[in-house]
Amino acid sequence: MKLARWTHEGRDAYGVIEGGRAYGVSAGFAVRHPDLADALDDVAALCTDAMSGAGVAVDGIDWRLPVAPTARIICVGINYPKRYPLDPAQGRPENIILFAKLDGTLVPHGAHLQMPGGEAAQSFDYEGEIGVVIGRAADRVSVAQAMDHVAGYTALNDGSVRAWQKHSVHAGKNFARSGGCGPWIATADEVPDPDALRLVTRLNGEVVQDTLARAMFYGMAQVISYISHMMPLRPGDLIATGSPEGTGGSRTPPRFLVRGDVVEVEVEGVATVTTPVG
Repeated sequence: MKLARWTHEGRDAYGVIEGGRAYGVSAGFAVRHPDLADALDDVAALCTDAMSGAGVAVDGIDWRLPVAPTARIICVGINYPKRYPLDPAQGRPENIILFAKLDGTLVPHGAHLQMPGGEAAQSFDYEGEIGVVIGRAADRVSVAQAMDHVAGYTALNDGSVRAWQKHSVHAGKNFARSGGCGPWIATADEVPDPDALRLVTRLNGEVVQDTLARAMFYGMAQVISYISHMMPLRPGDLIATGSPEGTGGSRTPPRFLVRGDVVEVEVEGVATVTTPVG
């Protein structure tokens, strides 16, 4: 199933996307589970409740991020073999490299990315990634257990300002409205082999990134296990698993984003998030 959060006629809702319609959960269910993250540990009940209603056409909704503002967004750096903008000679890191994105950094499907101001606008880059959403609390889980804690998958653009990334990773990765995510979470049962997921990024319709998840240095299970030994993961937390070859800063000459560009990140069979640069 596809799980999402949206606004319709001024009211926030969450539930199931099916057949071009958005089916929100009932008022009673929402009282017991105020947000999507609160229901991820019982997706079957969520879907049964939501699909009992009439639903509304997705053309009439405004997408919200599939994860709530309270979710932690934990990102993996240097997780694919490629030429890295800040260090072209970088190979497989000895350990998993993590950083975080703050609330306000990501916009939902269809919303405009915010062009950075001043000098920062000259190195605004796209980074297509596979997003993994946690469904059950994970505290010091093994690699073998890790995928049992996944609710599903989504598409993500980890927007980066390369010049500021040289100041610090945190600075370069946390410009306001610099990346996108969504439009929904495809539940884990729809993805029989996560390592076979294909990630494709398009810039103005042209394919600029194209890879399979199995090309990662550190697979999803390894990443989840590693993070869970640092801090307990909560339902609704989002893990961005890294970006492959083809980002603008890795090209010769570099191809950074400008106003009017449209970035599409597709996780094949899962979701496609589209964000114009405004």
